[in-house]
Amino acid sequence: MPARSDDLLAQLAASPAQAGLFLDFDGVLAPIVERPEDAAPPAETRAELERLAGRYALVAVVSGRAGDDVRARLGVDGVVCVGSHGLELEPQAERWRRGLTAFAANAPWPPEEIEAKGLAIAFHFRGESDEATAVRRLDTIAEAAVCQGLVARYGRKVLEVLPPVGSHKGTAVRRLIEEHGLRRALAAGDDTTDIDSFAALDGLEVAVRVAVTSEESPQLLVDSADVVVGSTDEFLSLLRGL
Repeated sequence: MPARSDDLLAQLAASPAQAGLFLDFDGVLAPIVERPEDAAPPAETRAELERLAGRYALVAVVSGRAGDDVRARLGVDGVVCVGSHGLELEPQAERWRRGLTAFAANAPWPPEEIEAKGLAIAFHFRGESDEATAVRRLDTIAEAAVCQGLVARYGRKVLEVLPPVGSHKGTAVRRLIEEHGLRRALAAGDDTTDIDSFAALDGLEVAVRVAVTSEESPQLLVDSADVVVGSTDEFLSLLRGL
């Protein structure tokens, strides 16, 4: 990593009582897998999270998955888990839950490729042999979602449909920063939605934005990062230095 990156990480680690870590789950703590239900962090990553939760003022996982799902997959006490891209901290989002469930039930997409993520619905196409055709079909689903007042956006091999409440990972991270009085923080992510988490660190005394990249990573994520690593294993090595 460049010298500036090492310096930022050293500054963060120097004052853990004033610092927080905000981490995505899939693609950051757990490797991306063909079937989302099979995702799990390695035992070594769990051990590091347990150590860090005892050292830093806050360790939080802010994920597109439901918070309870992340909590069960981590199995680490002391880590705050916020799901549905931060929507779980937004009371107004709850009233859209039933409509999201109905939308998913009626969508023309294979049920086994639809994932209910609390206050978000994911339509996966990682397993589709013809991705161009899959995206055209998903564009139709996205248009239908927008017509019903919902928000539709693409991520890594997925279309997500969410409530239109203006909350996202960034608003959740900012809220946690303010609640805990943090002055320093690290945010790590692998997809477009994590750029909101990066932006939430603006104005802090020390801010470290880490992109965990792959061939699927959006360039804007890389451009927005202070530190870039090439895999979940490399990110685990970074955590060991904190």
